Amino acid sequence: MAFSEEMLANVRAEARNAPASGIVEVHKRGLARPGTIKLWVGEGNLPTPDNIRAAAARSLADGETFYTHQAGLPELRQALATYHDRVYGGLAGAPFSPDRFLITGSGMHAITLAVACVAGSGDEVIVPSPAWPNSSAAAGVNGAAIRQVPMRFDAAGWDIDMAALTAAIGPRTRAIFINSPSNPLGWVASRQRLQSLLDLARRHGLWIVADEVYGRFCFLDGQPVASSFHELMAADDKVIFVNTFSKNWAMTGWRIGWIEVPPALNETVQNLIQYSSSGTATFMQRGAIEALEHGEAFIEFQVNRARHNRDLALARLRDTGRVRLAVPDGAFYMFFAIEGETNTRDLCLRLVDEAGVGIAPGTAFGEGGDEFMRLCFAGDPDILADGLDRLVNWLGRNRR
Repeated sequence: MAFSEEMLANVRAEARNAPASGIVEVHKRGLARPGTIKLWVGEGNLPTPDNIRAAAARSLADGETFYTHQAGLPELRQALATYHDRVYGGLAGAPFSPDRFLITGSGMHAITLAVACVAGSGDEVIVPSPAWPNSSAAAGVNGAAIRQVPMRFDAAGWDIDMAALTAAIGPRTRAIFINSPSNPLGWVASRQRLQSLLDLARRHGLWIVADEVYGRFCFLDGQPVASSFHELMAADDKVIFVNTFSKNWAMTGWRIGWIEVPPALNETVQNLIQYSSSGTATFMQRGAIEALEHGEAFIEFQVNRARHNRDLALARLRDTGRVRLAVPDGAFYMFFAIEGETNTRDLCLRLVDEAGVGIAPGTAFGEGGDEFMRLCFAGDPDILADGLDRLVNWLGRNRR
């Protein structure tokens, strides 16, 4: 056995077997080809707003460069409570408590902490799929087994198959991941669907890990925010929320998010933060406070632009007569299949090479996604239009 192979054999299996990202594979191919239009990644093209950057810069200028609170600045945790009161109207008839919120080094860090709280070796986590792969991977790295339950796709669009989900629950099941609005589907769970999921979790004593990162990106008429477990749950329900500043306020590169837990878990999560990051930089938290307190106009602009871009992408793809898709009611992704194309991993690599456009393959998103691709429409409308032109022209040249 070669030395490198012997070394790998002595690495923990969960780490050694952590899956490579199918999105990153296309990303690398596109970066090697200048001029590729990048529609694979989940972010827009706008930098963080000036006022948010200025708040962070002031913090640095003031010398706030020391260790800070593990749970996050009290001012930021209060700002999160106030923000949630404004968006959701309180929790179970009372204002949100700052003790529910702890600051993390990204939404991904929040997911890692949530998994560490609820599932480990010998446990099982249910994930409706197709789904963003990082949640499943985080559970797998922690030693938990993943049970993917494919969602239904029909003329009405995507939805969770509650019978299949219920049948997947076993003696080792500890948690269900629910992502709504969904990456990659654009599916938005109805209030009724969330209630049925909450009821199911209560009956079986399961945790729900709720990823509502895209909650403000909701395109349903008369619904400025997607339905949330916040609107249905009791304060002590076994629901953990993971979230990030990345999407609403164009802060993807900052790596700052939050986890929301029942207050009884506060100290537990603080300890997990101590042993993973030991806290988030103060200057980043000052920027986050500014985002929460003075960032509504920017969110409104982003959502309106995403809605416009969604409609543009829908029209162009439908005009080809070769796609299957459901209208995304939230997030900023189009998840679509092309007639005659079943190997989307190879197809997405070909599109980089032959059309100069980068789209994420549905194979990266688990069971039920193989024939689909994910296109991000959060960016510049002109660049999106150019990318759609390239895709549509390629489809015209490559009919099967």
